Order: sequence, then C-alpha cells, then structure tokens
Amino acid sequence: MGKRIAPVSNRIAAAQTSPIEVGAIALIVAAKFALPMLIVRFPFAAGWANFILDGIDGDLLIPLGLPDAIYQPVDKLADWATYVAIVVVGYRNAWPTKRLMLGLFLFRSVGQVAFLLTGNELLLAAFPNFLEPVFLVTVSILAYERVIRRLPDWQERGFATLYRHRWLIGTLIVIYKLQDEYFTHIANVDRSEFIQQLFGG
Repeated sequence: MGKRIAPVSNRIAAAQTSPIEVGAIALIVAAKFALPMLIVRFPFAAGWANFILDGIDGDLLIPLGLPDAIYQPVDKLADWATYVAIVVVGYRNAWPTKRLMLGLFLFRSVGQVAFLLTGNELLLAAFPNFLEPVFLVTVSILAYERVIRRLPDWQERGFATLYRHRWLIGTLIVIYKLQDEYFTHIANVDRSEFIQQLFGG
C-alpha cells in the first residue's frame, strides 16, 4: 500500500484547522501581498492599511491554525514586498528622499536575509525597519498638503516641511522603531500585556 500524502491544507495549517479557517488564512495571506502592490498606486491609503494589517496579522493567523514556522517567513517576504513597493514609489515620483529610502531598504534587507537563513530574531533587531515609518510620515505630510490644504505645489511644500523638521521626525522614528524591535524581536512581549502589568492590571 502506497504512502498516504497529507492534504496541502494540513501541511500549511494545523490538522484540526477547519476549511473555513484555512480560507480565512488564505485571504489574510493574500491581503499581505496584495496591499504592498497597491502601495505603488495608492501610497497613503494602502501604506497605512498595510501597516495596520502587519500589526495584527500574527494575532489572526496563528490562532486560526497557521504554524509560526510558516508565518515567520511568509511575514518577512510580505514585508520585503512592502519595502520594494516603497522604493518604487520614491523613484517613480522622483522624491528627494529616494536615495535615503533605497539605503534604508538595503539596510533592512540585510537583517531579513540573515533572519531567513538563521532564524535568529536578534538579527532583525540589529537592522531595524526605519524605511516604513519614514515612508508613512512622508505620505501623511504629502496627503495633508494635497487633500487638506489643497496646495498646487503640495509635493514641494510637503518635502519642505519634512526637511524643516527632519531632526525631530528622525529622532521620533528612531525611538519608536527601537522600542518596537525590542518588544517584537528581543523581549518577545505583547505590548498591551506589558502596559497592563506595568500599571498593575
């Protein structure tokens, strides 16, 4: 009698995962790769939607039955797709920060490749993702100048604002990302639980 081959769904999800849960996993994973592609066309909306999904996807996918051993490489590949889209936006629109973004992309990519090869999360913390917050701050300022203030020279005004406050923005991004990398890849602590414990909750 030949060896029985397990269904593909059983190899990418826990055996007890229902078809509905497998479908939900597939939709979320598809969204993780679809949103980065939409960033090229809709930088502000897709960028923020992708950021929100990336913050909650693990809390959705793993309880649904996706093993962490599969989630981690899928998540990092989707992140890399996001970074590529961000660099494309910068060069496509001739942003003054495009070279900075390319440099931050290459910097983060070193950590991602090292993590995928070794599985050591500390390598991700050693090469923080500064690219995405720089991008989100940029598109938010540009959206404000274009949609709220309705300025004809919104892009020039937006980058002038970004340059004028570059030290403040840069400092806040570094502080935010260092704490984010610490909680996510070093301490491996849920921030909401940490805050509850901190205040005796």
